Amino acid sequence: MSDRPRLLPLLGATRHGSRDAMTCLYRCGNACDHPVPNTSDNPYLGDIVDAEVSRRGVVRAGAVGALVLGFGGAAAGALAGAGAASAAPADPVVPEAAGFGRPAGGVGSGALTFRPIPPNKLDTLVVPNGYDHSVVIRWGDPVVPGAPEFDVHAQTAAKQAKQFGYNNDFVGVLPLDKRGRRALLVVNHEYTNEDLMFPCFTSLDALTVEQVKVAMAAHGMSVVELERVDGTGQWRPVESGRRPYNRRVTALATKFELTGPAAGSAWLRTAADPKGRTVVGTLNNCAGGVTPWGTVLSGEENFNQYFVGGDAAPEELKPKLARYGINTTERYPSGNRKWDRADERFDLAKNPYEAHRFGWVVEIDPFDPESRPRKHTALGRFKHEGANVIVARSGHVVAYMGDDERFDYLYKFVSDKKFMAGDSWVARKHNLTLLESGTLYVAQLEGNSAAEIDGSGKLPADGAFNGRGRWIKLVSGNRSYVDGMTAADVLTFTRLAGDKVGATKMDRPEDVEPSLLTGKVYVALTNNTDRGKAGKAPADEANPRNLNKHGQILELVEDGNNNAAETFAWSLPIVCGDPTDPSTHFAGYDKAKVSPISCPDNVAFDATGNLWISTDGNALGSNDGLFATAVEGPERGHLKQFLTVPLGAETCGPFITGDNRSVFVAVQHPGEITGATVENPASTWPDGDYAKPGVVVTWRLDGGPIGS
Repeated sequence: MSDRPRLLPLLGATRHGSRDAMTCLYRCGNACDHPVPNTSDNPYLGDIVDAEVSRRGVVRAGAVGALVLGFGGAAAGALAGAGAASAAPADPVVPEAAGFGRPAGGVGSGALTFRPIPPNKLDTLVVPNGYDHSVVIRWGDPVVPGAPEFDVHAQTAAKQAKQFGYNNDFVGVLPLDKRGRRALLVVNHEYTNEDLMFPCFTSLDALTVEQVKVAMAAHGMSVVELERVDGTGQWRPVESGRRPYNRRVTALATKFELTGPAAGSAWLRTAADPKGRTVVGTLNNCAGGVTPWGTVLSGEENFNQYFVGGDAAPEELKPKLARYGINTTERYPSGNRKWDRADERFDLAKNPYEAHRFGWVVEIDPFDPESRPRKHTALGRFKHEGANVIVARSGHVVAYMGDDERFDYLYKFVSDKKFMAGDSWVARKHNLTLLESGTLYVAQLEGNSAAEIDGSGKLPADGAFNGRGRWIKLVSGNRSYVDGMTAADVLTFTRLAGDKVGATKMDRPEDVEPSLLTGKVYVALTNNTDRGKAGKAPADEANPRNLNKHGQILELVEDGNNNAAETFAWSLPIVCGDPTDPSTHFAGYDKAKVSPISCPDNVAFDATGNLWISTDGNALGSNDGLFATAVEGPERGHLKQFLTVPLGAETCGPFITGDNRSVFVAVQHPGEITGATVENPASTWPDGDYAKPGVVVTWRLDGGPIGS
């Protein structure tokens, strides 16, 4: 990248939706400026093949609930001393499913009682009256005991590898004791913005190799021990004592084990790793999920922007690289990080298969700080937003995943083995293998009113965007179901497999979350301004608007209420945008009473079953925020805005503790506005000097449950 003129903050133009050009550059390598990777001619909503419907249902909350972890009063066992790492205490509470279904106070009505906050452009975090918030941790704060004090003017890779990383995204909070006083915070660090990290920044080319390594160390994940503040919903890092769980995982040095059918295959072997079993680092970790056995899943997303030299890759490999957004005509494409200056494995001219070692779902065990994180090839390789798990009544684990790209696909994985209940070390050791083998599917949808869809967002005559769908089997264990592709081919080039079987092109499927109360599955489809353009897929019933700026929420109901089923019904309860716009829809609720929302990104549930939605790239002119709505009963569709993040930031997370007393969100890229620098920031959140990404917790001042 050549030197760029330094603009004054707030004067840089937006480029895609309301995202600033600076965010487009650093977050996804200017993906929207490059050709859409999916050039297949797949049907938009395919024909559905009748399938036998199983009568088996979903394990209800109270039997599975790791995603709404209970704090205080939830029964949970201690991790057996034989299985705990020697450096860790012998009695952490491992979040096994049976103990974490409902809050101690019982399940509420689902009605949200807070007064919604108005859209705004303030450079602060805004919450409703009756609530408070605090910064839990920010970029540069110590993670590993003994970490040096942060100094933005004297940062090194060694320092950053012990400090909280940059641009936090996924947030998970796992209890450490039975009284709800201690917990582990697990956070993804998706990407870096060197403009806002290094004083006197001029260009990526001008960075020293040490500064490149600082950026690599600022990627990855952090595990931080927390303590509750005075019995409230507030939390803060533990700042003294051994803190044996605290840990940094980085793109610079952390080794990952590859598991599953593609591990060791020719596609994953490199000169540095001829066995194809060990990868150094994780990249662009976006959303994630907490498993019923107490681990965290993290999705590797826009990894393509970190590689150079695609023009010199083997010719037969170039179509595969291009399908994953890797430029095969230029050595240094627009938006590239040029990490090859610090590590030649990012040069595809020298290491053409290294890119295949990224784009996986990562699993980390925060309760075992000595354990090696794993990349699970059985879950397929694409631009993972994240992965979220539920256990079907049959006992098989089901993971739902979205591929965050324009016109890409929705996936799910069903494990071969069954979940083992209980808090014994034997059960946990078994459950740690559940994502290593199973069946991977891709979704195909059809609409009930296809002939009525004109791209305007107008509801069909039946009053709903809805239809049927099926899960197309791609691979099961070592057996491929895709003609001309082996199991290793399918798992390494999953997008190509989806192309071949006619998967449905979606509007950027990001976070996918099953409700542990109902088994229904909710998908954030963020936007797709290419929908309906010349030569691009037109609107269909699941993606009903051309030039889609605002996105929609998709609801899936698996047949037989069985998350392992191969057919489902679907609908769009929320079509986002300004409620006064006739193309919006809020499950039939009175639109005069709902908050405007644009670009849904991450979704989560509280313990009473309300759906919480965070946004990224609000195209309505306000700061991004966090919203909530009931998804069942008379309040279904009554969407209310709960908070907004500071200027230039994106709302990530969210995570609501199982006692419904704390809402965690990650404030990502505050002040990321063209022309901003460390010296001349566009945002001074959170400390009044220069912008720092951080994690925030919000709670009710009267100690009551969040939202309701």
